[in-house]
Amino acid sequence: MWSLTTLSTLLLSLPLTTLAALSSNLTHISKFGPNPRNVSMYIYVPKSLPKDPPILVVPHWCHGTALDAFNGRPYAALGDQYGFISIYPDSPNTADQCWDVSSPQSLSHEGGGDALGIVSMVRWTLEKYSGDRDRVFVTGTSSGAMMTQVLLGSYPDVFAAGSAFAGVPFGCYAADGYGVWSDACATGKITHSGKEWADLLHRAYPSYTGWRPKLQVWHGTADQVLNFTNFGEEIKQWTSVLGLDERKREVSKDMPQNGWTRYRYGGGRFEAFEAEGATHDIPNQADVVMEFFDLKCRSGERCFGRPKERFRGGW
Repeated sequence: MWSLTTLSTLLLSLPLTTLAALSSNLTHISKFGPNPRNVSMYIYVPKSLPKDPPILVVPHWCHGTALDAFNGRPYAALGDQYGFISIYPDSPNTADQCWDVSSPQSLSHEGGGDALGIVSMVRWTLEKYSGDRDRVFVTGTSSGAMMTQVLLGSYPDVFAAGSAFAGVPFGCYAADGYGVWSDACATGKITHSGKEWADLLHRAYPSYTGWRPKLQVWHGTADQVLNFTNFGEEIKQWTSVLGLDERKREVSKDMPQNGWTRYRYGGGRFEAFEAEGATHDIPNQADVVMEFFDLKCRSGERCFGRPKERFRGGW
C-alpha cells in the first residue's frame, strides 16, 4: 500500500502560486475563538475587498501545511481578482499533518475536534471583515477533501458548498480518536446503502432541518491511496443526503479533461467527476471549482449562496 509520505511527495509536486503577483500577504492569526485542538489559522485578505466578501477555506493534504496549500493552489491570486478571502488552516497532528476526520468531536456539530477550530476561523473572519454568511465555501484534496465533507456534514448551517478531490464519504474514517487512519476505508472495504450513509451524516447534527450545502466530488479511477470504491460511496451518501435520485443523472463526457466523466444530479446540487486513469495526484481544477461556487460573481450581483433560492437559474 502507498504510504502517506508518498502521498505528500505526489501532492507537493503541484504548481506553485506566483507570490510576487499578490496584493497582500498570508497572515497568521493566533486568537480566533474556540479551538480545542489548537489548529493554526492563516488567512489571505486581498488589499481591495468588496462589500460583504465571500470566504473560501482551503484545508491542506496529509504531510502538507497551510503554506503548501496557499502556494499550491491559485486561490489567493483569484481572490485578488474576484474579491474573496481565503483561509488556510494548519493541522495540529504533527506526526502526519492529516486532519481529524475520525473523532466523534469533529463528526458532530459544535462537538470540538479540528472541525470546530476551522469553523471558528470562518466565524472570526465573517465578523472581522463583514463577510457574506451565505457565501462560505471549502475545497481540499485527500485529507483536505475528507475535511471538506466533514465540515459540510457537521456544519451545514455554515457552508454554502464544497469541492472534494480524492476523498472519502463523511464518517468513513469514524473512530474513537483524533486523526485515526482507516485502512478499511482507504482500501474501499467500507460500503453502505445511501440511507445508511445519510443516517451517519444526519447524526452529526440531528436537530438540523435546514438547507444542505451543495457538493462536487472528484476521484481518479487509478487512485492508489484511497480506493476508487469511495467515489461510488460518496455518490450514494450525498444524493441521499440531498434528497436526490441516484438513478437520475446527467452524464457529460470529456469534462473537464479528455476521458473524464461528469455525473450531475439535481440540476447541479451534486456533481461527481470520474477522472479516468488519474491517480491520487488528481489535477486540481480551480476554474471548475470557481464556477461551481460562483466565485467570479461580484458583490451586488445575484450570486450563488445560501439559501437555495439565491442560486442563479434555480434547481
